[in-house]
Amino acid sequence: MAAAPRRYALSFTAGALLVREAALLAPVYVERRDWKQVRDQAVERNLLQARTRRTGIRLVHETVKRLSALADDEVELLLEATASERAYLMWAAACRRYELIGEFAEEVLRERFLLRASTLGHENFDSFVRAKALWYEELAQIKDSTMQKLRSNVFKMMQEAELLSAAGHITPAVLSERVAAVLIARTPSDLRFFPAQQIEG
Repeated sequence: MAAAPRRYALSFTAGALLVREAALLAPVYVERRDWKQVRDQAVERNLLQARTRRTGIRLVHETVKRLSALADDEVELLLEATASERAYLMWAAACRRYELIGEFAEEVLRERFLLRASTLGHENFDSFVRAKALWYEELAQIKDSTMQKLRSNVFKMMQEAELLSAAGHITPAVLSERVAAVLIARTPSDLRFFPAQQIEG
């Protein structure tokens, strides 16, 4: 067993899945191959068309943080991906970047899907966080307002990735061969973040 991380990063309150933002910044990375240059250029030219500079900086930083969790071939795939492929890749990026989201996806979303539970509600997220809070002080000390923001953003991400309906019904992921291939290429397989059956690679 790998040692548990000392602290969970809980800074995923900017944007939601950031699919539109990723589609705008991925080509810049493919051209430059340098995340710092992507960040600088995106802020300088307001590539995300944010209303204020401060919002632009926050969105650029968060998008780059997520995109940099993807391998180069996955970032390249974003350029020609369909809307649903992009959403799946950005869900995988969020799960890799934020262990709390990744563990929730694996231990609750996917587990409920495999157990044939058709729905996922806020109470499932709350009880998941409460269980983790026994071991992680940062979760034990979380304010109600922060908890609501985190929960609402995770549910918004799942809805934008079309893994959950607005009514809370789990939607099985329909992964294209090329997206499934990049997810399976990782060890352990990143299919664990999706409501999907394991595909043998």
